Amino acid sequence: MADRLPVAVIGAGPVGLAAAAEVERRGLPAVVLEKGAEAGAAVREWGHVRLFSSWRDLVSPAAEKLLAAGGWTRPDEDAYPTGAEWAQEYLRPLAAALGERVRFGAEVVGVSRLGRGRVVDAGREEQPFTVRVRTSAGEELMLARAVVDASGTWGSPGPLGGDGLPALGESAAAGRVSYRIPDLADADVRARYAGRRTAVVGSGHSALTALVALAGLAEEAPGTRAVWVLRRGEVGDAFGGGDADQLAARGALGRRAQKAVRAGSVEVVTGFRTAEVRHEDGGAVLVDDGGRALDPVGEVVALTGFRPDLAPLSEIRLGLDATLEAPVALAPLIDPNVHSCGTVYPHGAAELSHPEPGFYLTGMKAYGRAPTFLALTGYEQVRSIAAALAGDHEGAARVELTLPETGVCQGSGLADADAGEEEAAGGCCGPAPQAVELTRPPLAVLE
Repeated sequence: MADRLPVAVIGAGPVGLAAAAEVERRGLPAVVLEKGAEAGAAVREWGHVRLFSSWRDLVSPAAEKLLAAGGWTRPDEDAYPTGAEWAQEYLRPLAAALGERVRFGAEVVGVSRLGRGRVVDAGREEQPFTVRVRTSAGEELMLARAVVDASGTWGSPGPLGGDGLPALGESAAAGRVSYRIPDLADADVRARYAGRRTAVVGSGHSALTALVALAGLAEEAPGTRAVWVLRRGEVGDAFGGGDADQLAARGALGRRAQKAVRAGSVEVVTGFRTAEVRHEDGGAVLVDDGGRALDPVGEVVALTGFRPDLAPLSEIRLGLDATLEAPVALAPLIDPNVHSCGTVYPHGAAELSHPEPGFYLTGMKAYGRAPTFLALTGYEQVRSIAAALAGDHEGAARVELTLPETGVCQGSGLADADAGEEEAAGGCCGPAPQAVELTRPPLAVLE
């Protein structure tokens, strides 16, 4: 029975569609379940952000073969697309090439084993997976031989609170708080920030991108101010590696942010762990866990990382690291608390497996709460997973991945204990022959 069932892939983003292409290339049927209305629905939400790398590193090898059969050609390899362009020029054609194997408007709300809850051992591995899907017509159940969850973390941004929980008053301040890089090309969004004081909370490339954008707006709209709120005790390496970064655009972003700070366009507040958001006539007031209050701001942009939504997987036996919520074998390789000089070790099906055979987290979701995921990392992950599902264990183990230098030669450590929560600017700095693109939208640079 299981041999006739498809591999269920959750999410029609870059990694999910690549997973389907890899599975199909191995001669296995695949079904992609996407809750959005189109391919790359999450990518399109940060479509105004330009990626760090060129088209050369944005296309899955298996996907390119599938697309090429229909006459598709890769865009200019030296061009740097926006998220919207990536979705329109690559993800949409890829979904079309996969055809009916991709289902839109299909939200996965639960995964289990047929007739076996989480605590039942008897005959568990012989049963297919059950995937509960919610559509506009209601709920349905589909069976699958394996499940590859590539749904990402975009829908679960980190809160303002320095303890990982929403700050007191954060929910009530929803009208003033955004968890996305503002699209200042949109007139309505621009009006929200122009001439106002905005607090940007976070230390990663997302925060740098927002700061650079607001500094640019300040040149055109008098009164526009940005306050950079850092949990860490000092700015330290938050600007990244500069000229030492093998992703030139990423290094340039850090230099532009540093220039804005030096010019006085951005005020910096360090050692501030938000505990409360108070409401005053002048706007929102951020208060830290020691009682320190900042001057009122009109808007707050919280860019404090992302986390996986594991609720639909409550009946699956997951093996997750207690800190990162990443697979236990992968977590030590990506933990920003201990990761220092070196690269992320090449990894695939072995590191991504769980106590539930045939179930894999992949893509951004595989990294749990760890920052700086790479597109080519995801493409290699799903290549290995597809090989394992097809029984090619030698192919699954033959994983090759080299990451670009960030130019930052220290991890978070004790001096930077919150860097992981704030989506730190890396901490992996080993040799790499080529630059690759960072898919998480904050890791990109605006024009």
